[in-house]
Amino acid sequence: MSGGAASGAVLVGARARTLTRGQARRVAIAAQGFLDPRPEPFAATMRHVQRVVDRVGVVQIDSVNVLTRSQYLPFFSRLGPYDTALVDRARDRAPRRLVEYWAHEASLLPPSTWPLLDFRMRAAAEKAWGGMRRILQERPDYVDLVRAEVEARGPMTAREVEAALAHDQPRRSDHWGWNWSDVKQALEYLFWAGQISSAGRTSQFERRYAALAVTAPPAQRATWTDRPGAEADADRYVELVRIAARAHGVATELCLVDYFRIRREDARPAIARLVAEGELVPVTVPGWKPAWLHAEARLPRRVHVEALLSPFDSLVWTRDRIHALWDFHYRIEIYTPAHKRVHGYYVLPFLYGDALVARCDLKADRAAGVLRCHRVTWEPGAPAEARPALLRNLEAMARWLGLDAVDAVDAEDAEDAEDAVGIVDA
Repeated sequence: MSGGAASGAVLVGARARTLTRGQARRVAIAAQGFLDPRPEPFAATMRHVQRVVDRVGVVQIDSVNVLTRSQYLPFFSRLGPYDTALVDRARDRAPRRLVEYWAHEASLLPPSTWPLLDFRMRAAAEKAWGGMRRILQERPDYVDLVRAEVEARGPMTAREVEAALAHDQPRRSDHWGWNWSDVKQALEYLFWAGQISSAGRTSQFERRYAALAVTAPPAQRATWTDRPGAEADADRYVELVRIAARAHGVATELCLVDYFRIRREDARPAIARLVAEGELVPVTVPGWKPAWLHAEARLPRRVHVEALLSPFDSLVWTRDRIHALWDFHYRIEIYTPAHKRVHGYYVLPFLYGDALVARCDLKADRAAGVLRCHRVTWEPGAPAEARPALLRNLEAMARWLGLDAVDAVDAEDAEDAEDAVGIVDA
């Protein structure tokens, strides 16, 4: 399985003004870390994990566990088989290299990025989801009580906070007291508001709430919070756009705002500033909206990558981006009723060469020790060589997940590699 190769990689100069779609694809692939050398299987170290973090800037979390938790997949896509305990250690143990917060969605990000999202924390009372706002408005003293419990006893899950409150603040007969829903809403508000943090997740995916001192270096936050709000916010948006631009390589305004889910009106002055400073170079890509190239982006003349991508991989977050650059229509169908799904439940795009050539509906059947590939849908024009490559990648994924075999559609009757991966041409 190839981890990515580049031939004739060059630095794109500030005078560049036009990119072909192929060039833009290769820039994007390089910027996302797919061309970095892969370690041998299961030989990755924390340095490799950090390299991926530095490339992508943010890793999305999702609770669906039909294959594996989504935060582990972007590292597999870029490193090959590795020990997922490295990611857990980066998140859970000091000195923490990853902390959790609302970035693209629920995400892992470097501690240095966390204070850049202070504008979101300050807006929690107005922007947080309804239940969180309700508990703050109706019972602010209760929110303070929950915060004090976490700071005194944490890290704790919501259920552990509930149990602690049951001991410290017995439920009153008039029902004024705590209940699990209120505990959870208060915790989630405090987390959104940046008043508490997370010290990781349990194996059941429960967040472990903690005091800020546990996960957020005070000096890093003070760098931002000790400054005037408007001035600091403008600089925060510049930094967030900078991270997004570097991770994209080449990006439209939509790409840049979507990475951290910031508003266009906040991103535009930041983009203008980075253009004026020469960090972003305006470019034209046929069939795409006006875009900017990061001045340090690599433009390889050719690439060859083989990688199965999480549905939540940052390479495929922005749907109009992958449509414009790869002509790939992608929709996550997890929440689509089964009879309306086109490609399957948990569908991973397959990156081969510099193209998205297939979609694979996968499930880890842990009881049977089998990686089940329910369906493969190939894009028109996918090269024949991609088919055995996909099988190799499925086998590598099975080994990584501790599974004994790959069970693909029609595998029992397979006579060649195409049958073995259950070919369904689009």
